[in-house]
Formats: sequence, structure tokens, C-alpha cells
Amino acid sequence: MNPYIEKYKSIHPGIVLKRELKKRLLKQRPFAISIGEHPQTLNAITKGKRNLKISLALKIEKKLGLEEGSLALLQTYYDIKVERDKQGTTPDMSILRKSLFWDTDINSVDWSDQSKAVIHRVFERGNEAEKDEIVRFYGAGEVEAALQGAGRKPYTTSH
Repeated sequence: MNPYIEKYKSIHPGIVLKRELKKRLLKQRPFAISIGEHPQTLNAITKGKRNLKISLALKIEKKLGLEEGSLALLQTYYDIKVERDKQGTTPDMSILRKSLFWDTDINSVDWSDQSKAVIHRVFERGNEAEKDEIVRFYGAGEVEAALQGAGRKPYTTSH
């Protein structure tokens, strides 16, 4: 797979485009005009507020000399991430006790970015049902990987 894609997978392609323009010392407005696009459209894309259509992605890639399809693929991966986030954003909260997260607002927990901390917390202080829910939500592989470096006691996913 293209290392460009692998590096920026799940990031909005507009953010990547903004970085690329900055790296090349190109201003957004003149660049937008040079590819026949409205500056407002490009601005909305670089702020992550608008999706990048394939036709525009191809124009941008050609102008910047990027591999064809790289920005379009980034948009696809970003769309997949957004859809996954909609489908399974939180574990079953009827199983997890709020007291496990006494030091934080449980509604503000980013379950994907803070997965390692959540896994450690539940396996340190949770009951068997809570541990089972975390294994179901994250998958046994991710839980095992997170618990590998746990310095306290040997955690296992099998009870």
C-alpha cells in the first residue's frame, strides 16, 4: 500500500491537503483558482467541513504531482472511520459501572483514543462482566496487546 495512504489513513484528506500546501508554500486561494475551483470550496475541504469529491481529488493530485487516487483513498478511509464511529462508538454502558471512571466524566471518554487506559482500568478494577464487555467491544487481540505492558499483575482475558 502507498506509504502516504498508510501514514494518513483515517485523517480527513482536507487536513492532509492543507499540510501539503503549507509544506510547498502554496496559498489556498491561488491554488484553488489554478485548478479551476472556488476558493471557498477548497477552504471548506481543508478545514475538514466538506468531503473531497473524486473529480476534485484527481485535479489536486495532478497539480501537486501526487500519486493518482491517493487523496480519494484517504477520503474513503475517512468515510469508513466516520461510519465505524457511528456504529460502535461506546461499549454497553449498562454493563460498565460509572464508578470505574470516578475521576472523569464517562460521557467524555474517547473510547478509541483512550482504549489502552480504559482496558487497564477495567482489568484492574472491573468485575468479570465488565471485563467481558471490554473484550467484546475492543476484541481479544487489542485487549491482549494493551495488557502486555501492564506492570502490576498478569492480566488475562481468559477468566
